[in-house]
Amino acid sequence: MSTAQTSTAQTSTAQTSTAQKSTVAGSATDPVGSEALRARYRSERDKRLREDGNDQYIEPTGRFAHFLGDPYVERFERAPLFDEVTVAVIGGGFAGLVTGARLKQAGVDDIRIIEGGGDVGGVWYWNRYPGAMCDTAAMVYLPLLEETGHMPTQKYVFAPEIFGHARRIATRFGLYDNALFSTGVTSLEWEEVSSRWIIRTDRGDEIRARFVTMGTGPLHRPKLPGIPGIESFGGHCFHTSRWDYAYTGGDASGAPLEHLADKRVGIIGTGATAVQCIPHLARDAQDLYVFQRTPSAIDVRDNHPIDPAESAALEPGWQQEWYTNFATLQTGGFADEDLVKDGWTDLAKRIRDRVMAKLGEPGAQLTPETIQSAFLDSDDEKMNEIRARVDAIVEDPATAEALKPWYRQLCKRPCFHDEYLQAYNAPAAHLVDTDGRGVERIDETGVWANGVHYELDCLIFASGFEVGTDYARRSGFETTGRDGVTLSERWAGGMRSLHGIHVHGFPNAFIVGFAQGGNLVSNITHNLVEAGTTIAAIVAHTIEVGADQVETTEDAEQAWVEMLDNTGGGILGSVFGNLLVECTPGYYNNEGKPLERGERFIAAGGYPGGPVAYFDYIDGWRRSGDFKGLELRTNSSDIMSVTDR
Repeated sequence: MSTAQTSTAQTSTAQTSTAQKSTVAGSATDPVGSEALRARYRSERDKRLREDGNDQYIEPTGRFAHFLGDPYVERFERAPLFDEVTVAVIGGGFAGLVTGARLKQAGVDDIRIIEGGGDVGGVWYWNRYPGAMCDTAAMVYLPLLEETGHMPTQKYVFAPEIFGHARRIATRFGLYDNALFSTGVTSLEWEEVSSRWIIRTDRGDEIRARFVTMGTGPLHRPKLPGIPGIESFGGHCFHTSRWDYAYTGGDASGAPLEHLADKRVGIIGTGATAVQCIPHLARDAQDLYVFQRTPSAIDVRDNHPIDPAESAALEPGWQQEWYTNFATLQTGGFADEDLVKDGWTDLAKRIRDRVMAKLGEPGAQLTPETIQSAFLDSDDEKMNEIRARVDAIVEDPATAEALKPWYRQLCKRPCFHDEYLQAYNAPAAHLVDTDGRGVERIDETGVWANGVHYELDCLIFASGFEVGTDYARRSGFETTGRDGVTLSERWAGGMRSLHGIHVHGFPNAFIVGFAQGGNLVSNITHNLVEAGTTIAAIVAHTIEVGADQVETTEDAEQAWVEMLDNTGGGILGSVFGNLLVECTPGYYNNEGKPLERGERFIAAGGYPGGPVAYFDYIDGWRRSGDFKGLELRTNSSDIMSVTDR
């Protein structure tokens, strides 16, 4: 028996042991609300807690430094630029594209996108791994569909179509005209005397900009697992965000990875990216070893083509209607119908209906306890279904047991897929479950897990992107505002902003994101559209009235942050935040470490009424024309206007 065969046999034994233990602490179909199920969740969480938290991950340096490079275009040489633009848009992903588009619609034409990749698209420029696709329905995920006249081909579209839509936006709004690609920003520095931002790049550029928008994304910079010996591996390796088709064969459209037919391939990570590419690897590799620390929750995707007749029947304004419908249902509200009909809205509607049933009981009131009880029961029901689905699909009982997620569905990014679980029925697929411990070490010829060595020709890292590190490290550059204060210094104790967009001490600069705003993590692009629309309105107004600077007042910023901190995102936010602390470790909850304010990602910063209330609020705020909380000044330091918060 070969090393690989021996490894597989020992792994199956370990999985069987895991399956036997599970019958003591909880089964896949424990009754809703059972203590055995909750005890199993706590046990699985505790075994995965690590003292190092986010420090368990490392930056791609040394032999892995090229993981930050661009394998898709050849870098061309050009002379440095020394010029000025009205608006510099840092980042060419959907954040930068929707902001640029809204600026154009507002009459601001002098715009320059600065992007490290060779084209627009952001994460969809980099993510070209086989099977890559959106996990939120394309009708609400792809922004500016009406404005570009495009309809998605499927309910969930693959990466090439998403990348194509990013290019469509850039073309439709003329954002290619003045763009700089394959250009990384190295610093942003505010020059008070001229009210300009000085942008320096790795091309030697020194560009002056009247306004700067920063849309570098929450999941942008690849990270690697800090496994002992990781740099010693002598075979081929790459990160999923820099897929090496020259080695694997195939292409982003899903063509067979024909070069892997005689290769032993290992993949570390079983999150959303791995779920999408593993079916392709299992199909085409000689042997695939999936090293699993924590399984993902895999619900039904049920992808299908978009009916052209239904598309043609949509009325003007349909996408905003779909946005609102999805956000309303996904956060527990009511709507006449569910337009999206996906896993996100399914769980939310179950929770909502249970809350209403509880409120129908004598003396019942809408309290956090009522909502939490409904959430837990609904989630138990859903997760029992997800675990039962594993048993129904995966043929080997030990493998099926190891693939069952023992945590609440929203502890980790929910996954929806109709080929992932089926992939483990392929002869080439071997699940190496580590019972929460992870890979032990890596050596020149392979990977050690559970005391067993797995010889590999190729090792793929599906380890995701940096989340818990500071803003400058994630973005790749430092931003220095008034009086030499950096954004890292300003946010040392946690993010501080007005609306998640403006930061005191950083005039004429705007953050394009979701934190401290809508916080609709199930559909990030909805947040980006609202932020881009708001920024465009402010920039256009500042230019129109002849102001040189626009900045949030310190009082307005403080009031906004205190409101968010004191309300905890309202009843729903406080319930979710409390439950998130008890979740299995992941980037949603700071890898299970205490959620200090400076380390919050998902749990903090939500508007008290929820995303729909925030989107209504910010729409009214920008339409009023008062821009409360902002101060407009001239270079002579004359205050043109300042409004109460």
